[in-house]
Amino acid sequence: MHPEIGFMGVTHAGLVLDAVSSVQNFVRVFVYLYIFLILAYVITSWIRLPYSPWLNRIQRFLYDVCDPYLRLFRRILPPLGPLDLSPMVAVIALWLLDRLLITVLEQFH
Repeated sequence: MHPEIGFMGVTHAGLVLDAVSSVQNFVRVFVYLYIFLILAYVITSWIRLPYSPWLNRIQRFLYDVCDPYLRLFRRILPPLGPLDLSPMVAVIALWLLDRLLITVLEQFH
């Protein structure tokens, strides 16, 4: 039996490492992209943009993507007047989830 094509041989180990690396990259890109979208959502909620169909679509997209996730934290966090801490807690939770998943996936290397 050749080591390149053997059961759990070099080829299989390489495929597993490639798959783990791909999953790690996907998780990292997804988390950072979602954090970026949350930050864009927060910034567009602070400033008043002039009416434009394109800007309205972008704001609606950010609302549709970010608000369901942020509502999870708004239910838990007490309101602090006009200050909404849910985006900050949501970003920290995403970052912690990223670190946890990357650490778990490192075990497969």
